Amino acid sequence: MKIRVKQVRSLITEPKKIRLVVLGLGLTRIGKEKIHNDNNCIRGMINKVKHLVEYELLSK
Repeated sequence: MKIRVKQVRSLITEPKKIRLVVLGLGLTRIGKEKIHNDNNCIRGMINKVKHLVEYELLSK
């Protein structure tokens, strides 16, 4: 399975650790989307920044 992640909120007021997690997901600005393999690592990163992103599970 795949998971699509989209940044929907700004990083301006967020601490550096949160900014690095969003950057690790491959998101650089509002509206940018990335598709990742669905695994525990990616799920944990999304859980940490769930207030900044939207995600959707994709079936192949």
